Amino acid sequence: MTLEPLTSDLLAPVRHGFFTRRGGSSSGIFAGLNCGPGSSDQSGAVVMNRARVAREMQVAPEALVSLHQVHSADVLTLTHPDQPRQKADAMVTATPGIALGILTADCQPVLFADRSAGVVGAAHAGWKGALTGVLEATLAAMEALGAHRSDIVAVIGPCISQRAYEVGPEFIDAFLDEDPENSRFFANGAGDRYLFDLPGYGLHRLRSAGVGTAEWTRHCTYSDADRFFSYRRATHAGEADYGRLISVIRA
Repeated sequence: MTLEPLTSDLLAPVRHGFFTRRGGSSSGIFAGLNCGPGSSDQSGAVVMNRARVAREMQVAPEALVSLHQVHSADVLTLTHPDQPRQKADAMVTATPGIALGILTADCQPVLFADRSAGVVGAAHAGWKGALTGVLEATLAAMEALGAHRSDIVAVIGPCISQRAYEVGPEFIDAFLDEDPENSRFFANGAGDRYLFDLPGYGLHRLRSAGVGTAEWTRHCTYSDADRFFSYRRATHAGEADYGRLISVIRA
């Protein structure tokens, strides 16, 4: 089966892809294109999967860079692909030939580009990273490389949708403390539970920060097991681990 990189007209002609799980060499609960070295999948399969993605992005495997993601607002600026793997949740570069890869399994993968400035970025934005400013920090790091915020386009890839993202009452408090108007990103669920609109919140943060254009691809990771890995779905199924999707943009 061939790879299935989802793309956005907003980012074109910059080479990019929000890759689904289709087309990989992993098996079992990781079946397909698991690109997470932190998973318990066979390391050889993960290396092979990442090499396939690199080939699709038209770069060497070592030019596909990813991070040790920790749900922070930290951003790494890359000038060459062989920098040591670091703890951070976003990357930016203006160096041609570097491919930035973000790993997710329900969190938001966000790809950025200022085509005129030749600057790209990629961010891992779960609820914690989005709340603490990883998206805004990525924009600032792109500006430091010569990008202009009003020229930057940002696309949120496949992530968990509101109908599948049930949270407890303690979760909402952090968002209301930041801004009482954040209540609009929560709908009532069963009992004392709420349903959180993660991509809606991400779009709000991006637009409030002044990006030129922002959109969500409208793919829900939880609801489509054939195409996407999902941490929450794996947890509900009692599975021991889960695969990681990769989203990539190349300078």
